[in-house]
Amino acid sequence: MNAKTLKIAFFGTPEFAAHQLEFLVKKGYRIVAVITAVDKPAGRGKSIKYAVVKETALKLGLHVMQPGNLKSKSFIQSYEALDVDCAIVVAFRMLPAAIWKKTKFGTFNLHASLLPAYRGAAPIQWAIRNGEQLTGLTTFLIDDRIDTGGILLQQACAIDSSDNTQTLHDKLMLMGGPLIEETIVGLSTGTLTARQQPEEPTEKQAPKLTKENTQIDLDLSASDFINLIRSLCPYPGAKALIKEDHQETVIKLLEVGYASSKTIEKNHLMIEGSRIYLGLKHDSVELLRWQFPSKKPTSVKDFLNGYTFKTPVLMFSTL
Repeated sequence: MNAKTLKIAFFGTPEFAAHQLEFLVKKGYRIVAVITAVDKPAGRGKSIKYAVVKETALKLGLHVMQPGNLKSKSFIQSYEALDVDCAIVVAFRMLPAAIWKKTKFGTFNLHASLLPAYRGAAPIQWAIRNGEQLTGLTTFLIDDRIDTGGILLQQACAIDSSDNTQTLHDKLMLMGGPLIEETIVGLSTGTLTARQQPEEPTEKQAPKLTKENTQIDLDLSASDFINLIRSLCPYPGAKALIKEDHQETVIKLLEVGYASSKTIEKNHLMIEGSRIYLGLKHDSVELLRWQFPSKKPTSVKDFLNGYTFKTPVLMFSTL
C-alpha cells in the first residue's frame, strides 16, 4: 500500500510535535485529524493560548480535535468515524486502548530516547543530567503502559558537552520527521516488525520534572553540578538566591563551567575581575551565564561590566 494514501491521525501538543506534523504535510502525507490539548489561559492576562501543534495545524488547514477526555464516548465515536489507517503520537498524554487499537497498521509514538532507557516525561533532561554522551529517538507501538511497547526503529544522537536541554531538543526534533516517515512506510508495506522491550524497567528513568527533583544541590561534584544546570536550561531553570549584604535576589543559572584550582567555601561566591566562582561541597565551578528577575539572560562577564556588587564575597543559597 502507498504510505501517502494512508489516513493518518496525529496526536501532539508542543513544538517538538509541531515540527513533525509540518514535516509530514510537506512530504505529502494525508493527515485526517490532529488531536491536541484543550486551549488554556496563559500569562498574566490569562488570555487563551493555543498549543503549538494547534497553531501549526490551523496554518496547514488541517482538521483539529481537542477532547477534554480521551475516554469520552463522543470523542471515541468521532475518532472511529475517521477510519484511521495509522496514528502517530508525539509528546502527548497516554491514550486509552479504545483509541490506540482503532487503526489498521498501528498507533506508534516518537520518543526522545533510545528505549528502554529513559522511559518517562523528560528523557532529554535526564539524559543530560546523568552525563550521557549518547541518546536518540525511538518509534514504538503504543500499548497499555508508558513507553513499553514494541520498538520499531531507532536513531542515535551524540550529546555534546556543550549541549543543554534546548540544543539537544532541537537536534532530536530535526531528526524526528525522517524516522517517522520510515516507520510509516515500514508499517504500511509490512516490512517493519516490532521488537519487544524488556519487561523490567531499566535504572535509567525519566520522570516528570518537579520542584523537588530540579533543586540545585551544592553537594554534587563539579561535573554533576554542571550537568544539572545544563539539564535545566532553559526550562525550568536552576533557581537560586544571591545574598548581598541584606539583599536577596532570585536568579536562574543557565550555564556553569569548571573552575581549576579554586578553593572556595561551600555556598560562597567569589568575584575575580570579570569572573564569578561558586563553592560546592568538595569542588568549585565558574558561573558563565545567568538571568536576573525581569531581565534577559546574559553572560556573567557582560553583567559585571555594568554592575558592581557591594562586596567581593557573596552568599549563594538554593531555593
